[in-house]
Amino acid sequence: MITYIPNIVFAIFLALGIGYFTKNVKKLIRNIRLGKEADVDGDKGQRWKNMTRIALGQTKMVVRPIAGLMHIIVYLGFIIINIEVLEIIIDGLLGTHRIFAFMGGFYDFLIGSFEILALLVIIAVIVFWIRRNMIKLQRFIKPEMQGWPKKDGNLILYIELVLMLLFLTMNATDYQLQQMGAEHYSEAGSFPVSQFIAPLFDGMSQATLIAVERSAWWLHILGILFFLNYLYFSKHLHILLAFPNTFYGKLKPNGQFSNVEAVTNEVKLMLDPSADPFAATTEDDEEPGKFGASDVMDLNWVQLMNAYTCTECGRCTSECPANQTGKKLSPRKIMMDTRDRLEEVGKNMDANGGTFEPDGKQLLDDYISREELWACTTCNACVEACPVSIDPLSIILEMRRFLVMEQSAAPSELNNMMGNLENNGAPWPFNQMDRLNWAQEA
Repeated sequence: MITYIPNIVFAIFLALGIGYFTKNVKKLIRNIRLGKEADVDGDKGQRWKNMTRIALGQTKMVVRPIAGLMHIIVYLGFIIINIEVLEIIIDGLLGTHRIFAFMGGFYDFLIGSFEILALLVIIAVIVFWIRRNMIKLQRFIKPEMQGWPKKDGNLILYIELVLMLLFLTMNATDYQLQQMGAEHYSEAGSFPVSQFIAPLFDGMSQATLIAVERSAWWLHILGILFFLNYLYFSKHLHILLAFPNTFYGKLKPNGQFSNVEAVTNEVKLMLDPSADPFAATTEDDEEPGKFGASDVMDLNWVQLMNAYTCTECGRCTSECPANQTGKKLSPRKIMMDTRDRLEEVGKNMDANGGTFEPDGKQLLDDYISREELWACTTCNACVEACPVSIDPLSIILEMRRFLVMEQSAAPSELNNMMGNLENNGAPWPFNQMDRLNWAQEA
């Protein structure tokens, strides 16, 4: 019975890790579903192409070659290396060691590939850390990146670095034990990187080597389970959401705005010469709901998924012309604020038995200021720059729509223009009869 204790302990940790992860995924789905229905119809074939090209192929990442290449290394390294997690799980549950070693030469190739990728990941992580903390690129020192966002970004790098070092340490000591002919450590695998680390453990007894190897093995798998459950609380949630987010990304041209059906029907009625504008509405005619969005529940579920998918990379903000000219607007902050408010709403529901109790707060004003919203030029630079098809502009426009149609709170210049459009049929304060006066004066 004693010999099975490690397997039982491993099974308990595995069940707890997966159980907590499942709980967080359910909470994530619940929060996203707080949004309204979204128009996700369209060419399914194109959606699959977008997901394959953008999420899997990382095509928008390499627009900036250095950062893009390093991200691909970390992305591939972390995903491919974790194929070995399957072997670790089986070994942990069954009490075996390198159960896939029977693959022979192919297994050697896999382990060797994993090690080379692990080394590349370590190099990339160090470069990322230097870019964030020493070079201090402009997009990493914006106001919204102070405090927790900066700590979170660095913590992710530390976790990845530790996991890769544990992986190589585990293999280096395993390699030493294989050379010593230790029981259960039969020769298997190729170690192009860890064989150069192995001399660090020269002179250690077999028992000490086994202790180091087992410690690295346990810490590696427990670290992976910790990282898996940390995803929900970090910007790295995009590891899970990048694929659905790119699949449901907008297919319409970037400059095409969405119309409000109630307003569209009203305009059609006004333009129909045969319609009676004074006719009574029927029971089938629904009263128009709230125009635009003042809180996260007014947004659609795709926009809420966008907020959770944000990687906080800052490419949108660095491309934003309003931000470049010193305006308060940061598209990245728009997404971070939306996510933070959604999390606050979710915690409110958790504390009230699954029902949201009004807390006197909303996304507008409490998180996102009106100054930020009106600074946007609607140029779509942020949408074009995002590597995972996030659309900050759609949220900005919905909140503007609320200000204009629910509160009549547009800037005076815009109110004047709309008044002129209504009265004169043009943005200028001249009636139609006087429009060509300037030509006569010339």
